Formats: sequence, structure tokens, C-alpha cells
Amino acid sequence: MNSTLTAALWMIGAIVAFTSMAVAGRVISVELNTFEIMFYRSLTGIVIVVSVAQFAGTIGQIGRNHIRLHFVRNLCHFAGQNLWFFALTVIPLAQVFALEFTTPIWVILLSPLFLQERITVIGLLSAALGFIGILIVARPDPATLDLGILAGAACAVCFALTAIFTRKLTRTESVTTILFYLTTLQAGFGAICALIYGGGQMTLPSVTGLPWVVLIGIAGLVAHFCLTQALRIAPASVVMPIDFVRLPVIAVVGMLLYDEPIDALVFIGAGLIFAANYINITRGQRA
Repeated sequence: MNSTLTAALWMIGAIVAFTSMAVAGRVISVELNTFEIMFYRSLTGIVIVVSVAQFAGTIGQIGRNHIRLHFVRNLCHFAGQNLWFFALTVIPLAQVFALEFTTPIWVILLSPLFLQERITVIGLLSAALGFIGILIVARPDPATLDLGILAGAACAVCFALTAIFTRKLTRTESVTTILFYLTTLQAGFGAICALIYGGGQMTLPSVTGLPWVVLIGIAGLVAHFCLTQALRIAPASVVMPIDFVRLPVIAVVGMLLYDEPIDALVFIGAGLIFAANYINITRGQRA
């Protein structure tokens, strides 16, 4: 089996996992707030990460080096994930995913500040094209400011910061260490925020809601594992176009499950965002 086909199969797994997490997040949001969802999701993640690390013999790699960077990285991810779960409940699923795809654009713009990487002319043009795509997807109207649109756009910025700090961590830290702090720190953030928001009370998931919470935890880890495996096998210029299949898939899911209309402008805007990312990756590889 060639590398492109293998990467495509891993990406199918990622697309299924991301879509499952979105559906489960919308279902469980009826009984849990976003902080509680993040807390229970992280508890599921802790069990999985520690069990796999113990089985693989990598549990001893976990240390306290760069704990401050782990803290900042996971604070950004926690904020972004909460904004993502909130956006899922108030705007169409396709719109959430389209806005999330702007994360690489923000990475281009923010990398000089945190990684001291130079912005190229291609990078600037890609960012400009991506920004036009954002405007088409979001169609901001100052008269009717939509919190869901703002949350979807802001989560992409938080995810970009998460990617930047993750890149810094991967220079010295193992995957096991990064995933361990991803789950434990965000479980702590979720518990603190949920208790503050709930006035010292935290809602337990119901018997029918518990499987959805577990699904969110498993799907989140599986999605990123599949994406990482795909990128390990094939270049980003091959993997990224497959990842954008998430948009039509989630649009169809939104139409079938929630009667959400398929908006042509969302696809046009997402197409520009995709083109911006693809140009930046392919031209960057040639350089």
C-alpha cells in the first residue's frame, strides 16, 4: 500500500472522529456546560493516555521540564476548545468547521512573535486570501453581532497558539509528556471553571449522557492521533486537502440531523481558506 493511500485511510479516521466529537458535543450540551464537557472529556483522556503509556513503557518519560510552557499551551487549547463547543451549539456545524480551518492562517501571522520565524511574501498573500475567505464565511454585521461567529473565529486563534507552543514543546518533550499534561491540566482547568460557573456545583452526566462524554474524550484523542499518523506518512500538501473533506461531511451531517441548510457561501469562503493554506504549504515546500 503506497504512502498516499495509507495517509488517506488515517485521514478518514480523523474525519470520522472529528465529526463524531462535534455531534456528541452538541448532544451533551443540553445537560452540561462547556467547562463540564471539557472536565469529563479530560478525565477520559487521562485514563487512555496513562493506560497506553503504561502499556508502551513510556510512562517514565513524563517529567516537569517546561511546565510553564505546558501550562500556557494547554490554557490556549482549553480556551479554544470551550469556544469551539460553544460555537457548535449556536451556529451551523459547517460554519464552525470552516472558521476552524483558518488556524494555519493565524499560525503564519503569529509565528514571528513566538517562534521568531520570518513571514514570506507567499505567507502574507496566503493570509490575505484566507482573511477574505473568513469574511465570506462569517459575513460579519456590526448591527447583529453573532457571538457564535466570534467564538468560532476566536477558537481558531487559540488553536493556532496551541500549535505554535506545541511545536516548541516537541523540540524537547515526548508525545507522552505532551498528551499527559494536555489531559491533566485541562481536567484541572475544567473543574475550576465549572465550579466557579456553577456556584460550587458541578453537574454529573446522566446515564444517557455519559456515553456521549466518553465518545468526546475518545474521539478527540483518536482524531489527533490519526492526523499525526497521516502527517508522518505523507506531506502536508497531500494530507491537508483530505482534511478539508470534513467540511462537506459535517454540512451533510448538519442537514440530516439538524435540518441546517447547506450554505453555498460557506463553501466558497472555505474554498478560499483552503487555497490560501494549500498555496502556503506547497510554495513553502518548494522554497
